[in-house]
Amino acid sequence: MTTNPETDIPSNLTASVHYLVSQALLLAVDDSSAQQLKETQRRLTEPLRVAIAGRVKAGKSTLLNALVGEELAPTDAGECTRIVTWYVGGNSPGVAVHHRDGRIEQRLYKRGTGALAVDLGAPLEAVDHLVVTWPSSRLRDVTLIDTPGIGSLSPETSLRAAELLPEGEESIATVDAVLYLLRHAHADDIRFLDAFHDDQFGRGTPVNAVGVLSRADEIGSLRLDALDVAARVARRYRADSRIRKLCPVVVPVTGLVGHAAMTLREAEFQTLTRLAALPEDHLEHLLLTADRFLADGLMIPVPRRERAHLLDRFGLFGLRSSLSAIGSGELGSATELAAHLNQVSGLDELREILLRQFTERSRLLQARSALAAVRAVVRRGGCAEPGRLETLAEEVTSSAHEFREIQLLNDLRAGVVELPADHRDEAERLLGGNGFADAARLGLPPSASPGVLARAALGQLGFWQSLASSPRSSRQLRIACRDVVRTIEGLIATNEGRSAAEAG
Repeated sequence: MTTNPETDIPSNLTASVHYLVSQALLLAVDDSSAQQLKETQRRLTEPLRVAIAGRVKAGKSTLLNALVGEELAPTDAGECTRIVTWYVGGNSPGVAVHHRDGRIEQRLYKRGTGALAVDLGAPLEAVDHLVVTWPSSRLRDVTLIDTPGIGSLSPETSLRAAELLPEGEESIATVDAVLYLLRHAHADDIRFLDAFHDDQFGRGTPVNAVGVLSRADEIGSLRLDALDVAARVARRYRADSRIRKLCPVVVPVTGLVGHAAMTLREAEFQTLTRLAALPEDHLEHLLLTADRFLADGLMIPVPRRERAHLLDRFGLFGLRSSLSAIGSGELGSATELAAHLNQVSGLDELREILLRQFTERSRLLQARSALAAVRAVVRRGGCAEPGRLETLAEEVTSSAHEFREIQLLNDLRAGVVELPADHRDEAERLLGGNGFADAARLGLPPSASPGVLARAALGQLGFWQSLASSPRSSRQLRIACRDVVRTIEGLIATNEGRSAAEAG
């Protein structure tokens, strides 16, 4: 690690933010500010916090279960769906109730074949949030936060989701990123995303907001090509200037099918195989509606109770897709069916986007959250020497090129900075818009060697240098292009160094 001799701030981004927070903690003037700064220190070493938000009945809990691969979050209209619930990784399961008065109480829970049922032990209005600890590898690098529905008939329930967002410069955001579930672009959706987005550095920006076109099978009327229809709708959303500015990545997903894929049982596959053996016209008639599928007196080899279970687990779209694939001979095992459902549900694509958009950027997103937290404490008078701390924060911000990349990416997508149309997508990719890894920035396969990456970056350098120095370019464009040049130079230096190390 190197340091700046003038300020003694470490040049490594994470280390420099740690240094800033520690300095602020030394200068805290009251217990409340000190506690918040200690919490900020802890957040820098914890998994990334990602909230799953959206309107009522958007499918938030179902999607969370699909991402974790277990049925943990209740999906009915019970009491716990009206509370913010954190799902964190741990060595052993447990549920803690965090009360509004600051008390934390471990509570008993039940889990049969369905989701967790928790005895709150207190009135709903006295509970701030729940923390569910669960031994899952999918919760190792990320903490998922399930939120009550926005637009609920209960104003108090809707406000619980909004409380995760900062209110003004003196408050601290609880989450680092948001996965926002859309069905139709409702005004409430735009308001929430707009509240999460803030041009103040360190608050929400499009790089830490991903849109999910949820229950995508319903958008396509539950037909076999439903996800293709939903994909076209998602592309229209991405082209909508209001949504692109706030949430440029929108992916169609059917969480119910994704969850079924992650938790598929061999017995279910065998039952589906028996159904798939029915005559094609009989099966087509059976799958026209849910009522027909569940009708009594049908002369088929699957009792009504088992059919009801399958409908609840897969939905009509999932059943149609599964039975079509099994009947055509494409699939011969539960493992193959699970892979098929994962793909058609859109869950595989969403996981890839989460890796690209959030996980690879976790260090950067957490650093931004920490900077915002320090500034919030300082601006409300929680630290002595506020001028010095503001200067340190500004030095950390200005010295980290990663921050400038995010701001420029934001400006490009919002139309604040305009590049030639045929090079805008290229600039977004170089800045990390399609992925934070070097190969993704250069549009190359993940397996590309450092030497190949270095040569590809070198091939990009000349154009952006010429655009940055062209007298025909506006001042704003020249500044933007110089930032892109700095990114490319970093890619060249890093990969030439790796290539030399491999050669040596």
